[in-house]
Amino acid sequence: MNKPLRIVIILLILAAIGGGAWWYLRRPVASDALTLYGNVDLRQATLAFNGSERIAGILVEEGDIVKKGQVLARLDTSRLSPQVREADATVAAQRAMVMKLRNGSRPEEIAQARANLASAKADAANANIQLERRAALSVNSTISKQELDTTKAAAAMADAKVDVAQSALELAIAGPRAEELLQAEAQLRGSEAQLALIRQELDDAELVAPFNAVVRSRLMEPGEMAAPTKPVFSLATIGTKWVRAYVSEVNLGHVRSGMRAKVTSDSFPDRPLDGWVGFISPVAEFTPKTVETEDLRSSLVYEVRVFVEDKDDMLRLGMPATVRLLADEAPKALPQNADRKATP
Repeated sequence: MNKPLRIVIILLILAAIGGGAWWYLRRPVASDALTLYGNVDLRQATLAFNGSERIAGILVEEGDIVKKGQVLARLDTSRLSPQVREADATVAAQRAMVMKLRNGSRPEEIAQARANLASAKADAANANIQLERRAALSVNSTISKQELDTTKAAAAMADAKVDVAQSALELAIAGPRAEELLQAEAQLRGSEAQLALIRQELDDAELVAPFNAVVRSRLMEPGEMAAPTKPVFSLATIGTKWVRAYVSEVNLGHVRSGMRAKVTSDSFPDRPLDGWVGFISPVAEFTPKTVETEDLRSSLVYEVRVFVEDKDDMLRLGMPATVRLLADEAPKALPQNADRKATP
């Protein structure tokens, strides 16, 4: 074999080795990484008043950012305010009655009862003396039998008044019965409960935001009649956001709870947001008509919710988003109530 042929053979071998090395380094590597497509979702709530009354004022507009506890609307309270004052007065009167029964009789009342008893005893003694005198006179027939009977009746009446005065003194010393005090206390609790109910109705006349949110819709206006079944506002939460995506059954094994992800949107393609898989549906469903996947060969898919850390509030409700799952990174630790948080 001549020298040029050997050189050609060596070059071919080197080329084959280089090509094999290039293919080995550039070959596709099996990975659990997936790209999912979905839409941004977040918690929403419709707010309505607890009572039925005309709306006095609407304090926010659509698009306003509201804080938890902020007053959004008010009802007309011209009928509730007098009811609160009336119930408050009833409670005050009943509380005074309870205090009166607890304190019992005043020393002056007991002293008055003793004085009445002494007066009744004096009257009874005088009546009995008169009876003795007339009885002595009746022996000699100086007075008639009718006059004697009248004197006897007066003496008996005076003795009865002594018993009445004695009982009144004993009642004044003993004070009210325990049953009367229990009855008064029960009536006081009922009045206080009624007052608390009316005050709660007055507090419910203000519609407050249950969480930090954005006002999506303003559904009623001042002057309209509010009711518990008529929503006044539709709110969207600011904090918790997630991408609702779907994964086919063949790729379900590559998705795990807590798996980290990068979320991008068409509006901010160069600003990916950190996220993690917070919910994987345990039940399969048929592919929704609005689902966006690269491969629709499987008609059964599983819903996956990828939570997003959107500190700059870039994502909006319903915005299309792309989720790239990062299989090589450690999964994020999920809270115990992650599944409950994922429920819209």
